[in-house]
Amino acid sequence: MKIHKLPHNFFIALEAIVQNKSRALLTSLGIVFGVASVIAMLAIGQGAQQEILEQMKLLGTNNIIVKPVTEQEEGKLEEDEKDTSEKQRFTPGLNLQDALSIARTIPHLRSVSPEVLVESLAISGGRKRTVKLAGVDRAYFAASNFALADGRLFSDYQIENALPVCVIGHGIKARFFPKRDPLGQQIKCGKLWLTIIGVLEERKISEKQITHLGIRDYNLDIYTPVTTLLLRYQNRSLVTKDDIMRASRRWRDQDDKPVNYHQLDRLIVQVSDSKHILPVADILSRMLERRHNRVVDFEIVVPELLLQQEQRTRAIFNIVLGAIASISLLVGGIGIMNIMLASVLERIKEIGIRMAVGATQTDIVLQFVMEAMIISLSGGIAGIILGVLMSYFIESITDIKTIISPLAVGVSFLVSISVGLVFGINPARRAAAQDPIVSLRYE
Repeated sequence: MKIHKLPHNFFIALEAIVQNKSRALLTSLGIVFGVASVIAMLAIGQGAQQEILEQMKLLGTNNIIVKPVTEQEEGKLEEDEKDTSEKQRFTPGLNLQDALSIARTIPHLRSVSPEVLVESLAISGGRKRTVKLAGVDRAYFAASNFALADGRLFSDYQIENALPVCVIGHGIKARFFPKRDPLGQQIKCGKLWLTIIGVLEERKISEKQITHLGIRDYNLDIYTPVTTLLLRYQNRSLVTKDDIMRASRRWRDQDDKPVNYHQLDRLIVQVSDSKHILPVADILSRMLERRHNRVVDFEIVVPELLLQQEQRTRAIFNIVLGAIASISLLVGGIGIMNIMLASVLERIKEIGIRMAVGATQTDIVLQFVMEAMIISLSGGIAGIILGVLMSYFIESITDIKTIISPLAVGVSFLVSISVGLVFGINPARRAAAQDPIVSLRYE
């Protein structure tokens, strides 16, 4: 075959398609919707994966979270009324000593970070707002993937001496210090003025993530050393005059609401490698149960494993959707083959004339293969455009994030060409196998 014949055969194939525009359009619809469905499904899958990765970043990688449980009932249920339930065991609750013991005892840990939360009223520059005051240590910021935009974190001296300093979130800076540098300024939280030593970078958190993950808007938090909060604000492990007065009021009002006796509100244990997460979680559970006198007044959550399970479920769902969408491509290819076979029967006389004036069997094969490829290629391009529009449309009317990857577009483009090539070869061979003399006599 000579190379200079390719353009000639291409234009003959193009002319045949133009003369039968309606048939070519209907033939390509299967490819159009097949390619569009594959791109849209892959975009949904990419969006779901990206969303889960963002959630992992928000919760921190390789983290185990220990949460306190305040409502506990223990004892034996006996039929004999004389045998009363066993005495309720004493538990110190989740506390700083637990954190220190975990850090000293359990291997393969990167950090152990306590957290205590207090509702407080922040006041500065004539503005006020209800905020969360979080007592944390320096390792907390790395474990929770916080980045420092300006200033510095707490020093060992500030933590050891419980100094009144704080690091603020981006939202606090925007509300209280919109036109001035907050570093070195003071902000009043409760009855104490805290000196600002650092500002965190903004964290993009959607309402969906706040609801789905059960987290708060970290941009509106103020962070102070955990020692400062326990010494200067609230330490639930100590019994104070206010605690006695509140307990007295509850007794008079017959209020059975459980009292939060835990010193800490959360404990973040960061493991050095994800392969150690399950063993560390198991050891952590047994260790805390012993320290709390066999009272399970805590809950251990492994966010990464939960999110990985969700990721696997979504991946399976996306594979099923992708397979269903791929069936459209198969149906479109079969449609191309059927139409091309019908076209061979319709154009037997045309084939005979071409072969009588010098066209070879290779020329006939090229003509019909090119016709099939032009139909599938044009359908593929239209499908790519439709798939991109569908992805944006799905994202705009639903709460599903979609990401169109160049790989998905490239694969769809190659598939559309391959469909035309694979399903166009058989009709092309049948056309080339026609006897010229019989073809000229065909009516």
